[in-house]
Amino acid sequence: MAKKYFGTDGIRGKVGEGLMTVDQVLKLGWAVGKVLAGQDENLVVIGKDTRISGYMFESALEAGLSAAGVNVRLLGPMPTPGIAYLTRTLHASAGIVISASHNPFYDNGLKFFSSEGSKLPDDLEHQIEAMFEAPMTTVDSYDLGKARRVVDAQGRYIEACKATIPLATRFTDMNIVVDCANGATYNIAPQVLTELGANVAAEGVDPDGININAYRGSTHPGHLQKVVKEQEADLGIALDGDGDRLIMVDAEGEVVDGDELLYIIAKARLDAGDDVQGVVGTLMSNMGLELAIKEMGLEFVRANVGDRYVLECLNQKGWKLGGESSGHIICLDRTTTGDGIVSALQVLAYLAKTGQSLHEAKSGMKKMPMHMINVPLSGDSKPLESEQVKSAVQQAEQQLKGRGRVLLRPSGTEPLIRVMVEGEEETMVNTLTQRIADVVAAV
Repeated sequence: MAKKYFGTDGIRGKVGEGLMTVDQVLKLGWAVGKVLAGQDENLVVIGKDTRISGYMFESALEAGLSAAGVNVRLLGPMPTPGIAYLTRTLHASAGIVISASHNPFYDNGLKFFSSEGSKLPDDLEHQIEAMFEAPMTTVDSYDLGKARRVVDAQGRYIEACKATIPLATRFTDMNIVVDCANGATYNIAPQVLTELGANVAAEGVDPDGININAYRGSTHPGHLQKVVKEQEADLGIALDGDGDRLIMVDAEGEVVDGDELLYIIAKARLDAGDDVQGVVGTLMSNMGLELAIKEMGLEFVRANVGDRYVLECLNQKGWKLGGESSGHIICLDRTTTGDGIVSALQVLAYLAKTGQSLHEAKSGMKKMPMHMINVPLSGDSKPLESEQVKSAVQQAEQQLKGRGRVLLRPSGTEPLIRVMVEGEEETMVNTLTQRIADVVAAV
């Protein structure tokens, strides 16, 4: 059954509109509390990124949960994966993240974690939606939930991050620029790297409630590229506003995206003798990643776009590594969800062990040229069912001769068809993409 309020990554919207108003968030907190009330722990943890609206929504959630009789632990500004970790280690019934990830400050949202630190199962989300539409009540005053701040939340998570690499690993003499996007990792990421011996230059660590993700972080790596070159650093690390995505920059100033980072981590696991059966990417993962993974003797499968689907596929396969080109990388042998800091540490540990530069480590994967055109839909046209479109796709695939691929998919948020082609020769890729897009637009 389709969900009415929950998307693939919780609830998100512009502050003051839709569900992202104080009264709606208060009732959402109450609905979550009513669904979870009666569980042994009777406890929910709440964390947030650095958006100015986070304080407002934190108070609303706290009030709603308390009214439902559920106790609350407030973590303050924390990366999303840190909140997932503390949900488990504090033995909470659930965790709530107040964040809109890489979106601008005027958006906000709610993400939910189960007691295991993973995404809430669908049945719980359906129960919360049903409760949200019921009249709100308040438990007896004697039974109201109590709220406390967890004063050592950041320290606990810092130690958890460091524990994901071998104890003896040191990043001594590594000159690293880290861009925290003025988001939730602003205090944690530099401290983790410094404690592991790196020489750290920190960017995007002055949040003011409004500058989160503003021309900084994993969605805007240009600033990091510039600083890495200026400071002649060994590499750069770019995180997004809530700390679950990672993009890196090598000493040449070249961006190293999620596909290349996933390749490096898979290679590191194999070199360490770990049992790696396969890797999960998405429909948008570069074919160069697929070929490189298969050349290692591993399986590679593609999930739908979205970390939720990557995680579902990993669980179905019983595998540990997956991710997206955007830098959302999941290492289930280290944590329960995508974690930018943990993913960065896996790459850095491999560099420290092998003595390779980041540029050298990524060189085993050759990215194929990829081109995408968004074609607006008009009226009731259904181009994916068109024989002309199917014929154009078939002709393109014949020209690629098995060394490329064609993907047409509808946008989940706009009336668009995304036409994507990738292959070994850039001019051919661009030509084929435009040819198919023209046919799609004409039907």
